[in-house]
Amino acid sequence: MSGLSIGQVAERTGLSVHTLRFYEREGLLAQPVRRGPAGHRVYDEDDVGWLGVCIRLRASGMPLTDIRRYTELVRAGQGNEAERLEVLREHRERVLTQRHELDECLKLITHKVGIYESRLGLRDHVPDCADQTL
Repeated sequence: MSGLSIGQVAERTGLSVHTLRFYEREGLLAQPVRRGPAGHRVYDEDDVGWLGVCIRLRASGMPLTDIRRYTELVRAGQGNEAERLEVLREHRERVLTQRHELDECLKLITHKVGIYESRLGLRDHVPDCADQTL
């Protein structure tokens, strides 16, 4: 039986072996992980691709419960695309809100950096700001 070992998948995805086992236990894989003759996990390229999806969803802040729900819908096959779409739309809204909040934080930080660079002579002018003492 050819395929990838758990160590190879860990190396390719950047996930730890422990995390891969956790994802499997939590039902986050789109298909059951095959086992070799000795009982070792054997992954294929589809598994690696799906893990890439999970990694991105997780990195964007999607809760494991939502990833599990989305995985269950994918695993169930065609006919539930509207539900999959709803899971992704809801998450997209959370990501857009988070991105907006981060943009606002970045504006403040950039402004403050400008103030301190100006005070230290690293910048020619002070950015406009009502409170330049913080």
